[in-house]
Amino acid sequence: MRLVAMTALVMVAFAANSVLNRAAVGGAQIGALDFALVRAVAGAAVLVLLIRLRHARLPLMEPRRMLGGLMLTTYLIGFSVAYLAMDAGLGALILFGGVQVTMFAGALVTGERPPARRWIGAGLALSGLAWLVWPGGAVAAPLWSVAAMALAAVGWGVYSLIGRGSADPLGDTAAAFVWATVAGFVAVVIQTGGSTVNTASLPGLALAVTSGAVTSGLGYALWYGVLPRIGASVAGLVQLSVPVIAALGGVVFLAEAPSLRMLGAAALVLGGIAWGLWPQRTRGSSAS
Repeated sequence: MRLVAMTALVMVAFAANSVLNRAAVGGAQIGALDFALVRAVAGAAVLVLLIRLRHARLPLMEPRRMLGGLMLTTYLIGFSVAYLAMDAGLGALILFGGVQVTMFAGALVTGERPPARRWIGAGLALSGLAWLVWPGGAVAAPLWSVAAMALAAVGWGVYSLIGRGSADPLGDTAAAFVWATVAGFVAVVIQTGGSTVNTASLPGLALAVTSGAVTSGLGYALWYGVLPRIGASVAGLVQLSVPVIAALGGVVFLAEAPSLRMLGAAALVLGGIAWGLWPQRTRGSSAS
């Protein structure tokens, strides 16, 4: 039950990131790369502070942590750029659909064999995603923003797969955020020619700091604590609940209009998740 509660809390944090990013970047309160940089800095600051309070060391040059930082950077930048022209619910649907594909592939590569029920559930959930984002539908986005979110999905999927072997969730997450801060700073300097965060409003900065310090930094550390206890295919599947939470958040907090298409797709996604996670009993035992 404690694992379920922790996983649910992480999913809410992930959805909150979508809403905060859309409010800040989509609302022209801050630039996309600026948001990613401030988010990384805030997350790194909070996590490093927690490490220091534990009087622990924070090795940064371990290859696994450097790769985690690269993947986190890929996710953060792609995520922010995509939300320049994408609403919160649609962005989360594309993101976590891509994450699911990445993590199912990772599960197969590492020898995990998801049961047939999970494959069927994944197929149902992905069909819901396809229904929502099919070109020409009531809900659509420019190709470049879809591509940016797909890149973010691969980055996050690989970052999550790395987290399955984490023995120090707080330290691994802190190191990833430190590396993401360095990479994000370089990206912003390249884009702006030397100036950084020069178009950000105070509300935009506040949203970015909240996303980085709370729903990203602490949320991702909790996620790295959960990942070693669940399979890669389960981790990919449960994250598909995030688009539904994010879509609801977009309607409640950002005044985004729900459509029948979005509601129908959300129902199909949730139904697929429920089917994929429902224990399948075989000869008196349930499939994992």
